[in-house]
Order: sequence, then structure tokens, then C-alpha cells
Amino acid sequence: MTVRRLPAPLVVGAAWLAGSVPFSNIAARARAQVDLREVGAGTVSGTALYEVAGFGPLAVAGVCDVAKGVVGPVLAGRDRPVVGAVAATAAVVGHNWSPWLDGAGGRGVSVALGAFLPLAWPGTVVLGLGLAGGRLCRQTGLGGLVADIAVVPVVARTHGRRGTVAAVGVVAAMVAKRLAGNRPPEPPRLRTLAHRLLFDHDPGDRR
Repeated sequence: MTVRRLPAPLVVGAAWLAGSVPFSNIAARARAQVDLREVGAGTVSGTALYEVAGFGPLAVAGVCDVAKGVVGPVLAGRDRPVVGAVAATAAVVGHNWSPWLDGAGGRGVSVALGAFLPLAWPGTVVLGLGLAGGRLCRQTGLGGLVADIAVVPVVARTHGRRGTVAAVGVVAAMVAKRLAGNRPPEPPRLRTLAHRLLFDHDPGDRR
């Protein structure tokens, strides 16, 4: 019996749609009546959710964010690695620039953790270590950047070209959102962009 698979455009579209669901903001509104776009740096993230609603909502939203990253690669299947890579990137893009938040969003780390599981699991390990190390040092943005830099060569070494394609797309979407933020950079522009790249927030923002 032959199982019909979804065409590549539908896989990518489903991945983007799943990624676009802003679980952290939904949880913040439900638990604390807060829109995360109006808190601190305006990032719709697990860190911001924890600050306003605590660990329980963070755990639930975090699991959902990781799960939505899995959707596209699983629908693509192991024999369509390029489709899986594009779908993983689409999920991160949907999360980072959610249409339900008028283009605002998070940074895609949780989604990327899920996307790498079926594509190239060492990517999940590297991002997880970067996130954990950043939290221990109270520099989650810097820890995330170190992980972003490390994940491409690690995945390239373990999964070759198919892993590299996925890692480059996912990391590019995450770095682009770090620079773009959820609001235009304040002057001096270059200093603000450099601060965003290194620490994932604007100078003077409360984290």
C-alpha cells in the first residue's frame, strides 16, 4: 500500500502555520492578562513569559513551541531532507514574524530545538547547551549567539550537506530576528544592532 505524502509546498505551509502560533503570548494573556510585546524588550519568548506568569505556563508553552518545530520535518519525511530543511526554516520564520502578532514574535530557539530533532539531533543538543549555559551566566542572549555560531559546523560534521542546509536556514532566521527585533532600532543604529546581535536586546532594556 502506497502512502500519499503531502506536496512540498503544503509541507512548508503547514510548518509555517504551526510555527506562527504564539503559544507564549497566548499563555501570558490567559494567565496574567499581559501582552508580551509590551513587556521589557518586547520579545514574545519563554523568558518573558516566565517573568509575568511563572514556571507552569512556561513549561506548557515551551513544550508546544518545541512541538511545532517538529511538524514540518516530520511531514517532509527523512527521504526529503531539503523539504525538511525549508520547512524547519519556515517554522522559525512563522514564529519570529507571527502574523497573529502583526509581525512580532520570539527568537525561534524553542522551535529550532524541535525542528532539529528529526533533522539533525546534535543541533538540538548544541542549542540546548547554549540556552542552559546562557541562563546559568544570566546572559541568555549571548549564550544563544554562541550556540548559533556553533550549530552549523557541528551539524555539518555529523549530518553532512543535508544537515548543513537545515542549520544554515534555521540559524539565518534566528540571527535575522535578533537584529530586526520587534521595533526599529534606536540611534545610534550601529551600536543598537551590535547590542542586539550580542545580547538579543536593546541597550537599556530590562531583561
